[in-house]
This record gives sequence, structure tokens and C-alpha cells, in this order.
Amino acid sequence: MTEQTTPDPVETFGALYDADEPVVTRRERVMGIAGLVTSALVAVMVVLPSPYAIGGPGPTYDTLADTEDGKLVSISGAPTYEPSGELRLTTVSVQDGGSTMMTMGSVLRGYLSSDQYTTPRELVFGTTEEEADEAEAESELQWVTSQEAATVAALEALGTEVAATLNVVQVLSDSDAFGTLEDGDVLLAVDGAELDGFTDLSEAIAGREVGDVLTVTVERDGEEMDLEFALVDDGEGNPMMGILVDPEFDLPIDVEVAIDTVGGPSAGLMFTLGIMDLLTEDDELNGALVAGTGTISSTGTVGAIGGIDLKMLGAERDGADWFLAPVDNCGDVVGNVPDGLSVVAVEDIDDAYDAIVAIGAGETDDLPTCEAVAG
Repeated sequence: MTEQTTPDPVETFGALYDADEPVVTRRERVMGIAGLVTSALVAVMVVLPSPYAIGGPGPTYDTLADTEDGKLVSISGAPTYEPSGELRLTTVSVQDGGSTMMTMGSVLRGYLSSDQYTTPRELVFGTTEEEADEAEAESELQWVTSQEAATVAALEALGTEVAATLNVVQVLSDSDAFGTLEDGDVLLAVDGAELDGFTDLSEAIAGREVGDVLTVTVERDGEEMDLEFALVDDGEGNPMMGILVDPEFDLPIDVEVAIDTVGGPSAGLMFTLGIMDLLTEDDELNGALVAGTGTISSTGTVGAIGGIDLKMLGAERDGADWFLAPVDNCGDVVGNVPDGLSVVAVEDIDDAYDAIVAIGAGETDDLPTCEAVAG
């Protein structure tokens, strides 16, 4: 019989271990191999493309600036005046992992960074090329629409009413007007008062109460008719007609914006202020550098936007001393304001215009802060 012997572990693993050292156990060998595999996987993940989008502070644009091709915001049809200072719209820059080389290393740095955000790319760009194209088209439409709303808001804030044709595009099913008004109706008057512009429609229900009955004159298929329906609750106790209206504005001036790399509606507030500054002889800013963000409605209401913490960082980076923030974003502002930047909370275009006048005059003690609004 052949004598069975136990292999000498020193001979077996002599290339790896010194004879004077303890012999490695099977568990330790397995753990070592697992560690090597994990390290290899991490190394691969760090260099492979990743399906994420990373956002950070984007460029800012002074709406009062001159460019190589002329004014960033140019106006024809009315006299304009040379401004001083800056009114900067702010942006968020987004890297798309679907179209640029982005690695897990980049994603991890984005998660850990205080001046970036990381999110699955489908939440920003959709899951298909068609969805990405639709998102881009929607962003471009919002960009163009915000410029029109900014022009209307600026003119009406300066006392020029902008004529508009008020087209009904939808009657909500819970409205008392449902079954009375129709899509395509043109609103002409409320209780005999003519509607020359969109502001007139807002004023027609101001001071009314839920349940009040209106007599609305409309044009339908070339004929005028008087229709009656009651105001309904908007869900917060306020009266509303319960219809969606698409106004066709007859603008008395033309406004051109020389930016083709920005989308979305969040530049509306700064566009409006830029137009107002250019149209007024007064030097509102007196050399001050003010940035900001916020949507704008044609009636001058300032709306909330996303990424305000990153936009404040971009504003501070580009030299702004002041930042105008929508009141509804104050919860995101508090605790995220960069050193050296002062933030003013604004609810409408009148608030914003008063703020830049106060900043230019150096009378800023009474300007509303987000801490006061959110607190």
C-alpha cells in the first residue's frame, strides 16, 4: 500500500508564504479572492459609462449686456435707455450620461459634492430618444412662451395694457360653465365690461365670491351671445371661472433675445426686469449686480423653479451681490445661500422691480428675506 502523507503547506504555498509565517486558512483565501474580484468590479464601474445625469451651476447671462451681435435683449418699437449694473438670469448645467462619457466615478463624485446633483437620466431625458426629443421641444416652447409673458408683464407693470384675444381652450368638468361655454369661444365681456386684455379678465372676478353669477359675452361661430354661470371654488376658497384661456397678445413692441443655449421658463422674471430697465429712463440699478430666477406669468406673478441652490452658486461665482428668489422657493433657499450673496424674496413683478430700485439706491434694510418668509 502507498503511504498517505499530508501535503506540506509550506511546499504547497511556498511561493506565496514564508515558512516562518502562519498558514493561511481556506476562509482567508476566499476572502482575499473576493476582495480582488470586488476591487476589479469597482475599477470597471468607475470607467464604464453610467446612465445618470449630473447637474451643477450653469452659466449666467446679463439681460442688459451687449454681445458680439448686439444687445442680449433688444427692443424695437419703443425708445430704450442705456442701463448700468447687471441683471443676470441663472441656469443649471446638466451632463447627460446618454450622450457624453460619464463614469460611476463621476456619479459618485456628484453624489458627494455640495455643488452638484445626480439623478437617473430617464427622470430628466426620458427612457427613449422620442421622449428626449419631446422634452427638448417642450423646453424650447417654454423658453419662447416665457419671453412673451415677460414682455406682457413688463409693459403692464409700466402702465401699458396689452390687448389680447381671449380664446377658451378648455372648460373644466367641475366648472359651472361646463356645458355652457365651449372650446373655441372668444371672451368679449363680463357683466357688460369689455375684455380688452388678459388683465381685464383677472380684474373681472376680483372681489367676487364663490357662487356669484356672471353674465359672459362670447363670440361663437361669428355670433355674439350672453351666457350665465356661477364662479366655483378653486380648492382654496377662492372664486374661479373654471376655464382655461389661451390669450393671443397684440404686442406693441418686438423683443428679441440673443440666447439659443437655454431652455425652460425659469428666466421669465429676469427677462421682465431687463425689459423694464431698458424701457425706463431711470437708472434703477445704479451699477449693482443682481441675479435671480423665477417663472413669470403675463399678469406678473413670479413662480417657483428647480435647482435654486445651484443657481445661487452660479450667481455668486459670476460676481452677483444680490439674488431675487421666488417666495415659493424660500424653503429651498434657507440654509443654502453662498457666502457673500444676499437673497430677496419676491412674489410678483412689482416686488422684484421695487427690490432692484432699492438695491440701486442702497436702501435695502426693509427688503424681505427668505428667512423671514419661511420662518
